[in-house]
Amino acid sequence: MSAAKDPAKSLETRTKLLEGALRTLTEQGIAKTSARNIAATAGVNQALVFYHFGSVDELLAAACRHGTEQRVSRYRERLSGIDSLSGLLAFGREMHEEEREAGHVAVLGQLLAGSQTQPTLAAATAAGLALWIEEIEKVLTRVLSASPLGEFVDAVGLARAVGASFVGMELYEGVDAAGAERALDSLESLSLLVSAVEDLGPLAQRAVRHRLRRLR
Repeated sequence: MSAAKDPAKSLETRTKLLEGALRTLTEQGIAKTSARNIAATAGVNQALVFYHFGSVDELLAAACRHGTEQRVSRYRERLSGIDSLSGLLAFGREMHEEEREAGHVAVLGQLLAGSQTQPTLAAATAAGLALWIEEIEKVLTRVLSASPLGEFVDAVGLARAVGASFVGMELYEGVDAAGAERALDSLESLSLLVSAVEDLGPLAQRAVRHRLRRLR
């Protein structure tokens, strides 16, 4: 059976190309992520880029999905155990350090840069971010359902705001690490305020709800 018709061999080659594309993005940047460089990184023939994916853009889009699915799967169990906003922020800090060390923050920056001019890559990057946002939304829905503030917060919208904030801070850290750290500190201060409201007694919580309803 030829390599092209061998399902196991074909899957192995596709995986090499997906991982090679991500490595090339990390090490050489979007401008140098060509079929030749990806194939060299993956250790395969350049023609296989087009045989398996049709174009470099399609390969990069698939690599984006592949990489994000792996990362989300890695953290899903930890996310399922978070029961507070402060816990979510603490997780965000830890995840950021792990992702930066592994080079995935650099990949995200390159994907966002390429997405400005490549619609296929933009759609794939958005879909990848949506996987993260879906997990954040689950945490927020769970946490806010037990909070006196839950009825006043749109968990769906807030999940996107949190996701966008972390993406921005990951990229911002590259030019102002101290500023990014201070931004995270300020978010933790907000989570402490929420915790303070949650710790109020029933009468005080009722008063807070009443006031928020009138303001809304």
